[in-house]
Amino acid sequence: MSHTPQTRTVVGCTLLVIALGVGVTGCGGDDHPLAAEPYDAADQVSFNGPTGAGQKADPDKPLEVVAEGSDGRITDVTAVDATGRYVAGELSADGSRWHSTSPLAADARYTVRVSTENEDGAPGRKVLTFVTGRPVTTKRLNVTFGPKAGTYGVGQPVTAELSEPIKDRAQRAVVERALKVDSTPATEGAWHWVDDKKLHYRPKEYWPAHATVQAHSNLSGIKIGDRFWGGTAKPLKISTGDQVIAVTDAAAHTMKFYKNGEEIKTIPVTTGKPGFETRNGVKVVLGKERYVRMRSSTVGIAEGSSESYDLPVYFATRVTWSGEYVHAAPWSVGSQGSANVSHGCTGMSTDNAQWFFDNVREGDIVQVVNSGGATMDPFGNGFGDWNLDWTKWREGSALTAGAPQGPSPADGARLRPQSF
Repeated sequence: MSHTPQTRTVVGCTLLVIALGVGVTGCGGDDHPLAAEPYDAADQVSFNGPTGAGQKADPDKPLEVVAEGSDGRITDVTAVDATGRYVAGELSADGSRWHSTSPLAADARYTVRVSTENEDGAPGRKVLTFVTGRPVTTKRLNVTFGPKAGTYGVGQPVTAELSEPIKDRAQRAVVERALKVDSTPATEGAWHWVDDKKLHYRPKEYWPAHATVQAHSNLSGIKIGDRFWGGTAKPLKISTGDQVIAVTDAAAHTMKFYKNGEEIKTIPVTTGKPGFETRNGVKVVLGKERYVRMRSSTVGIAEGSSESYDLPVYFATRVTWSGEYVHAAPWSVGSQGSANVSHGCTGMSTDNAQWFFDNVREGDIVQVVNSGGATMDPFGNGFGDWNLDWTKWREGSALTAGAPQGPSPADGARLRPQSF
């Protein structure tokens, strides 16, 4: 019986690799030669970009591997960079084409291993290498973390301001995965998209007292969208002080001041009268001002009307941007502890206001209960983040199943009006 030797044609070099500007350095060789007589098929490999020595691939372009001709098919492709990060991809059902489905990194060296099979089932293999350059774009997403470095109360959220709006949910997920917040002691927390350019991060419960909180970004060099790449971000490090929570009961006309879980002081107060009720809910101290001129015209009360006022106010602790304070109100001492007569602020004697002023810091918690007013908005008028329960908070993350959160109607309205 005669036997005719089978010719084993290797399809590994009969491929089209498409990645704009790729300079392939390994097409002529094979790590594992499978053909009896391997041949140089460099002339059968073409690119849609420059191929000169030293030229680099555009990381904005996807990587494609295409089998030329009809005598074989691709069976597998792996692409990995020098740090071990793999590029995800999809292979067509007929084996004629493979393309990447995850972005390439900028300034990275890649090795692509292509496995093939000819019409007789003989396997082939080709190893290619290329280097990506810097993305050809000036659009970068930079991140600014807040607040500024320092010591804050246990209610202080971490904020991230983005230089460009992000509306697409998939792009939001890329950004959110790269924004990291760690605390010591460790505590569970999550980001919440306030609007297209702003995120807040808070723990499930308040931060631990005397904790260290650090935020940083891994976005630099990461592709977010078409011609859109992650940029720079300065890391943030803050700490927390004692746990300070002040609870104002508008019905009982008192404020109870707690420090690390212990009640330290009970203060007689007055809150908003009917029509000017103080907001219920949890607020976070935004700042402290020893002197503020409070005028009714800044909150829409006409000058000369029965409700108008123009007063010097001392020891004012701000809890909303629209002008709600805890402050000295010597004119209402007779009502403090017994009646609500203010235009929305929490008033107390000058001595008590100074004591409160001296014993709170930014980020401390001020909670109002049993008022006839509406609940503090989560966003836009200060830090009302804690008025969302944990389930609702998590729905504002792009990494959960909840719908993306849009901007609050009052978002960004950092107003200067005051009420007393």
